[in-house]
Amino acid sequence: MSGESTVGFRQVRRARFAVAAVFCVHGAVTGSFATRIPWIQDHAGASAGQLGLALAFPALGASVAMPLAGAVSHRFGARTALRGLLALWTLSLTLPAFAPDLLTLCGALFVFGATAGMSDVAMNALGVEIENRLDRSIMSGLHGMWSAGALIGSAGGTVAAHLGSDARLHHTLAALTLTALGLIACQGVLNVRVSAGEEPPPRFALPPKSALAIGAVGFCAVFAEGASLDWSAVYLRDVLDTSPGLAAASTTAFALTMAVARFAGDRIVDRFGPVRTVRTGGVLATIGGLLVVLAPHPALAMSGFALIGLGVAVVVPLAFAAAGRSGPNPSQAIAGVATITYTSGLIAPSAIGAVADATSLMVSFGLVTLLAVGLVLGAGVLRSAGRQTVKADKSAPAVHDPRL
Repeated sequence: MSGESTVGFRQVRRARFAVAAVFCVHGAVTGSFATRIPWIQDHAGASAGQLGLALAFPALGASVAMPLAGAVSHRFGARTALRGLLALWTLSLTLPAFAPDLLTLCGALFVFGATAGMSDVAMNALGVEIENRLDRSIMSGLHGMWSAGALIGSAGGTVAAHLGSDARLHHTLAALTLTALGLIACQGVLNVRVSAGEEPPPRFALPPKSALAIGAVGFCAVFAEGASLDWSAVYLRDVLDTSPGLAAASTTAFALTMAVARFAGDRIVDRFGPVRTVRTGGVLATIGGLLVVLAPHPALAMSGFALIGLGVAVVVPLAFAAAGRSGPNPSQAIAGVATITYTSGLIAPSAIGAVADATSLMVSFGLVTLLAVGLVLGAGVLRSAGRQTVKADKSAPAVHDPRL
């Protein structure tokens, strides 16, 4: 996604709002799913360890499929590719709730993750492209929109869980609604196309070296995020004996702090820099993890989950932004960091479940706390690099770009 043509500033701003809406829709799917995990677990008859195994399959599917995203965008153009991949992701929300046993649940979650990962890479690549053209930080805000979507989805799931509704009906209605909204949002994104004669990216490629250190920091953040998002409701239900509605509300509290921190993140990063921001976030996440582990009461545990969300909120957006500027091929670097972070998502649910089966969920979140410390130690790799694509001309009208 490179080129030298000038695009009108207003046109790029409109595209920013459109891709922000895409992030919101993407997050709403995750939020809708996460709050109904206890229902899905009961419907499939899965133990804590089996649930942990099943929850590894979304990240496994994503890790396998994400390297294909660049090839899909190269062939069809960014807008068409994102439209199709996002629709597959929103519709796949229906699959896990219909799974009657562990085997079908694993298969459903594999497809769920594969479509999530490919659409994730496509929308983040477009976000980095717009950030470069505007020549200022927007990735934290875009991920804030993702968290806002997750909050909306989890709020709806909390209401559905409180009412005792069937997750199959809930997720079918949510999937149809989000698919329609996603198709509308994709109409306004930049339809970035490769230059004539440019070689297509490989269908599968290992992460570039530039992405490895960045991805390691993202790994710690996504482990803490994924563990909290997938297991917070189960933790409150099983460890602290809360009601299903209150347990689901813990996921909403987590998503809320993630959203607030990400919306404020761009200004914070511009003022303090990515390194100090991530180190401070790591301290907050560590404190949150300790609160979860030591909590004698649901309110304290929910506060701990909220602090974890606050602490890890801006790490992944900063990792994607750093990856997009770390080499000559932003999509490949982003896919590399995304593969590493999704690998963390692959490990987190199964690790939490396995440790919980062997010991307890409290011990599992001790592991989360240790990885939060890793954010403090590894933040230095996220130092800003110069933006490498031309920025939008604020004085220019919205003109045709041959790549759009």
